[in-house]
Amino acid sequence: MIDIKRSSGVLMSISSLPSKYGVGVFGKGAVDFAKKIAEMGFSYWQVLPFTPLDYANSPYGSDSAFAGNELYINPDMMVDSGFVTRSEADTNIYEGSPYTADYKFARVKRENLMRLAFSRLDDDFKHEIDSFIEKKDLFSHCLYRALKKENQNKKFWEWEKGRDYEDALTIADGLKEEIRYHGFVQYLFYTQWEETKAKINEFGIKIIGDMPIYVSRDSADVWANKKLFDVDENYQPYEVAGCPPDYFSEDGQLWGNPLYNWKYHKEQGYSWWIERIKRSFELYDMLRIDHFRAFASYWAIDGKAKTARNGVWKKGPKMQLFKAVKNALGDVPIIAEDLGVFGNDVVKLLKDSGFPGMRIVQFGFDPDDDASHLPHNYPENSIAYTGTHDNNTLLGWLWEASEEERAFALDYCSFTEGDWGMGGYNAPACRKIIECVWRSNAFLAIIPFQDMCGFGSDARMNVPGDDSGKWGFRTTDDTVDGIDKNYFIKLNKTFRRK
Repeated sequence: MIDIKRSSGVLMSISSLPSKYGVGVFGKGAVDFAKKIAEMGFSYWQVLPFTPLDYANSPYGSDSAFAGNELYINPDMMVDSGFVTRSEADTNIYEGSPYTADYKFARVKRENLMRLAFSRLDDDFKHEIDSFIEKKDLFSHCLYRALKKENQNKKFWEWEKGRDYEDALTIADGLKEEIRYHGFVQYLFYTQWEETKAKINEFGIKIIGDMPIYVSRDSADVWANKKLFDVDENYQPYEVAGCPPDYFSEDGQLWGNPLYNWKYHKEQGYSWWIERIKRSFELYDMLRIDHFRAFASYWAIDGKAKTARNGVWKKGPKMQLFKAVKNALGDVPIIAEDLGVFGNDVVKLLKDSGFPGMRIVQFGFDPDDDASHLPHNYPENSIAYTGTHDNNTLLGWLWEASEEERAFALDYCSFTEGDWGMGGYNAPACRKIIECVWRSNAFLAIIPFQDMCGFGSDARMNVPGDDSGKWGFRTTDDTVDGIDKNYFIKLNKTFRRK
């Protein structure tokens, strides 16, 4: 279970860290960041999912629920491990803007470097990689990636070779080296993160991970485990995931992920979920499960629909799943992302599970409502946020809010210091809102890095339902060093978040 102790944390994607390699990576930069937030009195660092990115660079539509994001592999650590030379690693150095994650550059450069390193492995090390693949149960992922290459990166249902998993197993021996290469990539990912996390934990910082509820249709999971998903013989989903019209979108959000065959999961004792959650706790100290409400009931949209408007609510597994998880793993520390369209079934599931839910202060400033997202309404067993990766920054929200919302927010937070839009790093209006969140009864308060800096909407991480140009925010060492350290030390001390 989660220790209900007043504390605070920072939300920052690994991809956003300062780095000379185009995107943030594991290693020294991550350790340095953890040390700096620890010095400010924070106890948690919340990251975005570690799974591979999708076509739009989102970590929420991965091609594997169990593999790690190869872009987080640090060339410097590959040098330290003797896999490549310093000059070879330097070919990955990025000369573009330090404020934007260049995923395309990083993909090309990192793959070239890792393939070079793999070409030098001796037979003993290759056998070690084979054992690693088996231990981490990554064979289907590695075979899927190998067959992707064989089939010119087409979607797996369009493959000429290995379209069906059972058939693919018969040709796997001919792809042994490519399978091993992808096992080597995962070996680098897991070993580098294990080393990095151990150092982060030494500063008293715990890592909050993030698990997307769904996987991509074009994924190793659907390809190798068809029965787990609500798809036909051609892997075409009968219905797909999304959410109805809400705060973010008039048409709802059409995610397109295949839905789960919950009847089959139940017959299997929810073993896939148990293993998925177990593996998550090999990476993180605490786990946020995205779109938790879908375990109570989920929005099912016709597989051929163009928008999410006309879906229907269907029942999820509810407490059956989490009882199975508890029986297998014990009381693991899970955070329920219970945002979006609510209902009594979600309220009951949250209560029955005992998991803390989330509160987002930006959602609370309706002048005509005593909203659950207003800080005076936060229960102790909740996580309070100034915003998440899906929200605007605080300053951006203030600029884009209606006059009525903004006036209520400023009044609620007792802002009386003049121009709300001024101040930059020291924006007094934003700080008043932050202090309201910190003052709340929620046992854990979390602030995105962008709000620590007082950034505007140009630093926003993501806009839900918009695939263009998102997930690109990145920062620099100078920016991290420029944070008002004394303010956050005082903030955490004043509100007893230690």
